[in-house]
Amino acid sequence: MAGLVMGVLTVLLAILAAWFLFFTRRRREDEPPLENGWLPYLGLAFQFGSNPLEFLRSRQKKYGDAVTCKIAGSYFTFILDPFSYCAVFRNGKNLDFQKFAIETSRKVFGHADFTDPKYNLTYEELHHIFRQTLQGPALHPLTSNMMENLQFVMLRSKTSAWTTEGLYSFTFRIMFEAGYLTLFGKDEKALRDDTERFEAHKVLIHKAMNDFKVFDKAFPLIVAGLPIGIIRGVKAAREALAERLQHKYLKKNSSISALTEQRMRYFDPVPYLDELGKARTHNVMLWASQANTLPATFWSLYYMLRSPEAMQAAKTEVENMLQETNQKSGDAEKPVSFSKDQLDNMPLTNSIISEALRLSSASIMIRIATENFTLTLDSGSKIAIRKGDRVALYPQMVHMDSDIYEDPEEFKFNRFLDENGQKKTTFYKNGRKLKSYLMPFGSGISECPGRFFAVNEIKQFLALVLCYYDMELQGDEALPLDNSRAGLGILQPKQDVLFTYKLKNT
Repeated sequence: MAGLVMGVLTVLLAILAAWFLFFTRRRREDEPPLENGWLPYLGLAFQFGSNPLEFLRSRQKKYGDAVTCKIAGSYFTFILDPFSYCAVFRNGKNLDFQKFAIETSRKVFGHADFTDPKYNLTYEELHHIFRQTLQGPALHPLTSNMMENLQFVMLRSKTSAWTTEGLYSFTFRIMFEAGYLTLFGKDEKALRDDTERFEAHKVLIHKAMNDFKVFDKAFPLIVAGLPIGIIRGVKAAREALAERLQHKYLKKNSSISALTEQRMRYFDPVPYLDELGKARTHNVMLWASQANTLPATFWSLYYMLRSPEAMQAAKTEVENMLQETNQKSGDAEKPVSFSKDQLDNMPLTNSIISEALRLSSASIMIRIATENFTLTLDSGSKIAIRKGDRVALYPQMVHMDSDIYEDPEEFKFNRFLDENGQKKTTFYKNGRKLKSYLMPFGSGISECPGRFFAVNEIKQFLALVLCYYDMELQGDEALPLDNSRAGLGILQPKQDVLFTYKLKNT
């Protein structure tokens, strides 16, 4: 028996040795330092996934400005010097974001391959719709609708009693429903006059929230390559979300966002695309609008509630805005209305949100090399990049850099205010001004086109909870971040935290 075991071990060791001898990548001249890891295919996936920030900090200390690591079958060259980020953003000729984005989107959301000529669609046209409907003048009606929908959800219950609820649960249910109605519209008459149809609406939203939670929880696994079909209940949840976003249902709604309307007009005449296929494309929009905004809103409210100074400063800013616009706080019969321009003039609230984003964001920006080329770093050194490799930036390294942000682990509500109380945009590292100092929404070609709307949503939410609620956080222990979503945007808390609240003046 012992001989058999030794024989099996010898064979396994021989296979492993052959793997490293014949299939392990070797570093070429002018390439960055290379780490393959010891696990075939996986490479350094576990080490990176357990704590990406500390993993990359240790490599920066060991290797300097760049390192190539094998992670889950792909080779990632991490650019670790923030002054060299611009070199990546400018190199659109050799570094492609579109291919990676489309492949990931198809894998996760199950929509058609729109690079196939038979669909006669282009990524550029779709991206243009986002920019056209989520930025500039288009933000005014979108902001107005979100303001109305937030108050519709918040003020449905007019109980005067103190209520205890999880803060994440509270934020999630309000922001999800308000955001859903803002993007996809609503049957206004039914919500106002028809009790039976109103109850049906609540059931629909509750089901959509639960399906979204199931799908979103599995999102990191699907992105990592796990087939959606083997994760229990996830594909069914994704398809149920799409089912409700079919055009035959959306066309019955009023107050549909310009984004949804234009996408419907764009996809309706597409040949070879059935109704559910069109609806799956709206799942992309639903996830993109909610998955990072929800935890970002939570962290903004959480940090504000934990800091009495931040809370008082935010209250003062909101009260001043109410006075300037001749409105009153806490009157559920007279809804509050802040325009986009007025929201833009709330630098203190903006600083609270920016600081919450700095502390909670862990996105990764990835480009795929379309050919062998040489990338010149800020230092002047040149590194060779192979065709097919990923070039990656990890902005959390900037956000948590003590040379850029004093006491980076601490929440400082006024960190993004200058000496005049206005938005601060100058930050330095090693005495040099940084161009890219806060990147929760990505940067360059991959920067989120909905970032302005997302920040407006969070401002509206914070302003309205201060207008309508008395609130108190239960307990003072700092909540840990859930690093299982590192690389995908805003991290969620590992667990919820209780808080108590009630409507004012009732």
